[in-house]
Amino acid sequence: MLGIVFTSFIDMLEEKVSPDFADDVIMEAELENDGAYTAVGYYPFEQMERLVGVLVEKTGKSANELLYDFGYYLFGKLGAVHGDVLANTTDILQMLEHLDSDIHVQVKKLYPDADLPRFKVLSRTDTTMRLQYYSERELYPLAEGLMDAAAEYYNCQLERETHQLDIPHTYEFSISIV
Repeated sequence: MLGIVFTSFIDMLEEKVSPDFADDVIMEAELENDGAYTAVGYYPFEQMERLVGVLVEKTGKSANELLYDFGYYLFGKLGAVHGDVLANTTDILQMLEHLDSDIHVQVKKLYPDADLPRFKVLSRTDTTMRLQYYSERELYPLAEGLMDAAAEYYNCQLERETHQLDIPHTYEFSISIV
């Protein structure tokens, strides 16, 4: 998993709670690297699972709630670092439509070993979209948080439904701009 995801996760804990809280989460997760992450590094997904597991215990929130919150936060971090990519889109549906064909292509140039989720547009109108999401990591709540934060970025209100499909690790997002 990309280092920027880990560094952003730790940043979120420090900003939303405190640096001491972030340190406690890292220590309790008993990570091999003691939470020493760089934005350009690659780290095992299992470390994120351990960090989230500790947060579930400490906060009482579900893993899905925590992943959603993190996705919402992460959009701001990624937007700040890769604002040039967002500058090429005029609205959230256009941004979502170009995730795999443009945005993820640009991310792969920067991080060639990145294992990114895949998005496929199933249908689109001016105000709606059906989007298929595939990731073996089952991080659809993080994607939901990213989408809701993107809606705020594009100054629109979003209604979204998520449905797990019969295909393993695959979800469908039904999205409407209201």
